[in-house]
Amino acid sequence: MKKLLFPLAIIAISFASCSDDDSMPTPVDPTPVDPTPTPAVELKLFTSSNTSGAISYTDLLATAPTPKSFSVSSTDSDGIFYDPFKDQVILASRTNNRVDAYTGFRNSIITSSTALSLGFSSVSDFTNAREIAVSSDKVVVTQDQNAGNGNISKFYVYQRNTSGFTLLNTYTVDIKLWGIHLEGETMYAIADNTSDLVVYNNFFANATGTITASKRVTIEGLVRTHGITYSNQDNVMVLSDVGLASSATDGGLIVINNFSSVLSATANMGTIAMSNQVRIYGPNSLLGNPVDVAYDHVTNDIYVAERLNGGGQVLKFAFPTTNGDFAPQTPRNEPGVTAVYSVRRQCVDF
Repeated sequence: MKKLLFPLAIIAISFASCSDDDSMPTPVDPTPVDPTPTPAVELKLFTSSNTSGAISYTDLLATAPTPKSFSVSSTDSDGIFYDPFKDQVILASRTNNRVDAYTGFRNSIITSSTALSLGFSSVSDFTNAREIAVSSDKVVVTQDQNAGNGNISKFYVYQRNTSGFTLLNTYTVDIKLWGIHLEGETMYAIADNTSDLVVYNNFFANATGTITASKRVTIEGLVRTHGITYSNQDNVMVLSDVGLASSATDGGLIVINNFSSVLSATANMGTIAMSNQVRIYGPNSLLGNPVDVAYDHVTNDIYVAERLNGGGQVLKFAFPTTNGDFAPQTPRNEPGVTAVYSVRRQCVDF
């Protein structure tokens, strides 16, 4: 899921160049939004749940990374994002059908709080949310079609400001939405119940209404796509395959190296062959219903939200260089896990 890149920011009382490797460019803040001291390097992992009424956070740079749980106002959430410069956790609430922003996250850690503070929310616009993606001050929510929304799949585009969300546009599409990833003005979306990846170029330039895909390709050998994330730092696309929803062993991960070239060389409605993929499948992987993925381009670790096995697990995989049935390095239980998001932030004084 979901990359943004914050180029320069001025923090504390010294000048520093900071980058968030999961973000798109955002304006420089003349003063810090949150004065809580922050470390020079951060690597965080966040998850949402559709059963627990909580999110989890893990400091991946700790000597012994240990997840911490924080209660939120939504029992059922699907899609999570953390903004390290505004120190906000953003969730798509399926309980309240709105976007929620929780503020002062670092202070919650420092004070050993067990609950996050809800700063502001959108109004209730959508139903059956499945994912969020953030690009600078724009937040996109996917509405998956169901009977409650007239079986209409939509993107909801919000403007985020200091005190709320304003709905800018809604885009109706002809695919069943689930996972999405924003890379600048390009939206990558999976077509649920298929093995297809859909691309919308110049995404934010669209007016409200029905939009059509710039390109749609099939991923050979993939049964049913769900999770998606892309790293422009090393040009890697990672997709998850949930296979049959009832099977605890037929899920998988697909890595496509040199993705931009592979996609460019594939015709619209064409197929990305298995020869362009590196695949993790098999019972040792513990992949049954991997509903979301995250990736860190420095460590090359892949994090997976596995929804079926154990009632929910977070799985960490080493980057595969060959196809295989590889076991996760650090599986842990996470009840009802629906989304996983990693963010790396690094500041260098000058």
